[in-house]
Amino acid sequence: MSAVATPATAPVPRVEPAYTPSAIAEPFWVRALLITAALTFMTLFLFVPLVAVFVEAFKKGWQVYLTSITEPDAIAAIKLTLLTAVIAVPLNLVFGVAASWAIAKFEFRGKSILLTLIDLPFSVSPVISGLIYVLLFGAQGWFGEWLQAHDIKILFAVPGIVIATVFITFPFVARELIPLMQSQGSEEEEAALVLGASGFRTFWHVTLPNIKWGLLYGVILCNARAMGEFGAVSVVSGHIRGQTNTIPLQVEILYNEYNFAAAFAIASLLALLALVTLALKSFIEWRLHHAMSSTDQE
Repeated sequence: MSAVATPATAPVPRVEPAYTPSAIAEPFWVRALLITAALTFMTLFLFVPLVAVFVEAFKKGWQVYLTSITEPDAIAAIKLTLLTAVIAVPLNLVFGVAASWAIAKFEFRGKSILLTLIDLPFSVSPVISGLIYVLLFGAQGWFGEWLQAHDIKILFAVPGIVIATVFITFPFVARELIPLMQSQGSEEEEAALVLGASGFRTFWHVTLPNIKWGLLYGVILCNARAMGEFGAVSVVSGHIRGQTNTIPLQVEILYNEYNFAAAFAIASLLALLALVTLALKSFIEWRLHHAMSSTDQE
């Protein structure tokens, strides 16, 4: 009786160790040192100044704090800041959507120039921006005589503050939407147009739902910058108390007058705005990342 042949045992393949990035493979003391350095930097330059603002604001008690933020000049500064943001943010929203839609969805001459102009406020000092408007609308400016002849006041008035704020903040919405709309492509819009949808209907039902979180993210950043702008507004405002002072300018005046309690009380409002903006920014980033991940999976 012949023996039954058994197949040879297959060789066990050699398993290569998984690739480990060098940053993760660093010794523990290196990672601990880097984390400690980052936390120390954030503590010294972010957390400590932020805590100091609120400590100084409430140093003399709630009564002084409430009096400081409810005095007539403070109320006027708050109202002017809100008015400026209410005007500037919607204007930048319209411009940002239009510019990003044109850049992301179409090819045309001057596209690179438009992109460069959108980035202009990032590369020009806010003080220089304010001086440009002084050169244009000041008494000795290009349009100064014509404005005086028609009794139109732009500098040292609300229109000048709004114009300077619009210039400083107009890149934020566009710069958030352009990469988002470019990554999404134009296939859905083209399909909607082929099916007979109008341009407005295509934007409202196809484009806008896809960019809503990026749009909200840009609006939040735009609003935070509009309410906290100092340099350009300082040049064109004239520092007229109760009339052309925004919140940052009011803080500067109070601090220069050694009224530290009132200055820090007003500054705490901007600090609260920064914290709320940070929370909303984190939430929008999470939703935007979730939306983009869902799109990639589909």
